[in-house]
Amino acid sequence: MHYKKVAWIYGTNIYEVNIRQYTAEGTFAAFAQHLPRLKEMGVKILWLMPITPISVKERLGSLGSYYACSSYTAINPEFGTIDDFKNLVNRAHELGFKLIIDWVANHTGWDHHWTLEHPDWYIKDKHGNFTDPNGWKDVIDLNYGSKEMKQAMIKAMQYWVNECDIDGFRCDMAHLVSLDFWKEARTQCEDIKPLFWLAECDVMEYHEVFDVTYSWEWMNVSEKAAKQTASLRHLKDVLVKYLAYPAGAQKLFFTSNHDENSWNGTEYEKYSNCAKAYAVCSCTLPGMPLLYSGQELPNHRRLSFFDKDQIDWKPNPALHSFYQSLFMLRQQHKAFDADAEIFFIHTNEEENIFAYLLANNTHKVLVLLNLSPNNRVKFTAEHSRLSGKYKSLFSGFFYEFKNREHFELQSGEYGVYITEA
Repeated sequence: MHYKKVAWIYGTNIYEVNIRQYTAEGTFAAFAQHLPRLKEMGVKILWLMPITPISVKERLGSLGSYYACSSYTAINPEFGTIDDFKNLVNRAHELGFKLIIDWVANHTGWDHHWTLEHPDWYIKDKHGNFTDPNGWKDVIDLNYGSKEMKQAMIKAMQYWVNECDIDGFRCDMAHLVSLDFWKEARTQCEDIKPLFWLAECDVMEYHEVFDVTYSWEWMNVSEKAAKQTASLRHLKDVLVKYLAYPAGAQKLFFTSNHDENSWNGTEYEKYSNCAKAYAVCSCTLPGMPLLYSGQELPNHRRLSFFDKDQIDWKPNPALHSFYQSLFMLRQQHKAFDADAEIFFIHTNEEENIFAYLLANNTHKVLVLLNLSPNNRVKFTAEHSRLSGKYKSLFSGFFYEFKNREHFELQSGEYGVYITEA
């Protein structure tokens, strides 16, 4: 089955919103005060982590995990009311955002009302008890052998589209749920309106249903490359693999998200002084970039996952204009159109320099990244499509490049050069 993509999918970006940690109040209304700033920064799609109430039984920490819900069709009272959420969606739409919600289809919390009403909608262990085979203590797995449960799940998804006019779903651990279910869910939900579908998985087959899937493999290899346990050739190999995906399939690129920040470390722990260079990479590769709450500060600390741990906002986030430049470039430059191509640029410093050219006829974006710990790396970049007149995205200086050019970059330094048609 072929699903039609929403028109606004290309050249866009996603901003992941952690409502609990975003403000002192931790509410929809308090977060809404940040919308004008995010609009100015060029954010287009807001992804809200789960907004449903959290189970009390087997809760971890003082507040529990967003991903252990007790109802699929209610609002977490920490965040406000259903009307507060509708107001947020309406305000976001007025400002030109799209808004998607996190959907946790594989499991619920231990005291979800279905456990009492429909215990047969859950898988059981050999003793007949609710269970989760992944080792997560605060959730229990649903039984996708039940047609009734699947229809109830889809009805719950439809509720948020009908009632609150959301624009799509980010589907948690999507690969743990069969493609057949997701096909049913997308088909029935899109009887209401066209939606955007993002899957938290790195499995090519899931593009049969989903518009965008995660680039977990790219992120894992990039961290290894930053720590000198993998080479930049491995990074390129992953991207070549992604480029072989079916036409129209897009990958989500990121240097942080809620899981990475809380459990594996901030982007500065993972990438050290190359964090901004990897951010440039994630924002300029074909696909879609993701920014997590607070990365624009920048945020140098891990946020607690199960307890209140407010982001320490400053009046003028230091990386606001950095991400603004990258997001606006994606939205305005034809080298990010669906029919554009990417060319990997050969250099004589392949172990230190990662270079590529995005091109759509004469519309070109050249990206040069020193992803190594080595300073003053002098290198030659060469490609038959390289020549042209360019402007540096970040300095505004103009350059004329031939098909073979010489450059020098410090450790963690990046260059983004754009042609102006």
